Amino acid sequence: MPVVKYSNFGSDVEDYPAGIRLFQDSLSRLFSEPASRPWSPAVDIFENENALILKADLPEIDPKNVGIQLENGTLTLKGERKFEHQDNNKGFHRIERSYGSFVRAFSLPDTVDGEKVKADYKNGVLTVTLAKKEVAKPKMINVEVSSN
Repeated sequence: MPVVKYSNFGSDVEDYPAGIRLFQDSLSRLFSEPASRPWSPAVDIFENENALILKADLPEIDPKNVGIQLENGTLTLKGERKFEHQDNNKGFHRIERSYGSFVRAFSLPDTVDGEKVKADYKNGVLTVTLAKKEVAKPKMINVEVSSN
C-alpha cells in the first residue's frame, strides 16, 4: 500500500473563496490545537456474582485529578488529561491523542450497594468495583425430593 503524504488545501489559499478559506482555517485550528478536541476515555463494564466492575482507560492522568461520585444511582467519572504545551512545537510530527476535561456518567442498577465501592488505579487503568447487595447475589437452594 503506497504512503500518501498529507497536504492541506494547498499553498494558494488566497485563490479560494472566503467560505472555503474560513473552513480551511477552522480545520487547521481543530487539528493543530489538541487541547480543544473533546475526548472521552474508553470504558468496559462487566459483572460477576459479587460485583459490578467498571474499567476506564486513563493513561497519563494523575489519579489525584480523577473524581468518582456515586449519587442517586449514577456513577460519574470526571478528570482531565493536560497537554504538555511546548513553545517550540517544531518537534511534533503528529498529534492524534486528545486532551482536555472529560465527564462520563453511568446509571447503576438497584442491586449495587453504594456503601461498598472501591477504586484502584494501575498502569493507566482505573478500576471501580461496586459490590452487589446481599439480596442480589445468587443463592443455591437445595431441593429435597421426597419419595411417595
